[in-house]
Amino acid sequence: MSTLELRDVIKHFSSDIETVRAVDGVSLAVHPGEFVALYGPSGSGKTTLLLLAAALITPDSGAVRFDGRELSELSEREAALYRRHDVGLVFQSFHLMPHTSALDNAAIKLTGDGCTLREGRRRALPWLERVGLGARAQHTPEQLSMGEQQRIAIARALANEPRLLLADEPTGNLDSKRSREILALMRDICHERAIPGLLVTHDRDAVPFADRLHTLRDGHMTGGIDPEPAAICT
Repeated sequence: MSTLELRDVIKHFSSDIETVRAVDGVSLAVHPGEFVALYGPSGSGKTTLLLLAAALITPDSGAVRFDGRELSELSEREAALYRRHDVGLVFQSFHLMPHTSALDNAAIKLTGDGCTLREGRRRALPWLERVGLGARAQHTPEQLSMGEQQRIAIARALANEPRLLLADEPTGNLDSKRSREILALMRDICHERAIPGLLVTHDRDAVPFADRLHTLRDGHMTGGIDPEPAAICT
């Protein structure tokens, strides 16, 4: 059982004009089976924190660990393997291949890791079914709604059966009904598979779907509360 842990993390970005204190002394732990929301306005440092957890950037100081490993000490190759094998990333933009079936879009992460397309399809199909798109596996993104396209992106993120789910504003392009469905789905997957999940969002309506809420403002954690649970979407 693996935990995501950030301890006293600092990440600043400097230019000729100013230094942006994107993350300024943040400590946070996300345990197996938890779906934790990091809530705050644009520019609060949420996405920077998520990129640190994905080993896409490294902190100026402090520790970012997953399963006890210090992510800043990984080589570029090790960091890439960590993202391919351990992490499921879901973004606001779906990044789907046009004119390509939902099944092949969901399998692409696996084929990039040396898996044959046939095997990738076999492994990705159950995840398309899990997100409610088994019957539309051969449809292309152009034939699907925004909510269905986000479901493909989630199936793609989960096809490698990751040990950590990271979601950056995953409902930003969706209406309220589709947003609730997507958030409930990610929460349920974290619970069922006992993996840690971290959601960053500026949407207050997303907060009730989390097991725990932390607020980030100007790079600082300002509080943590247990949100009222949301109704389960069906």
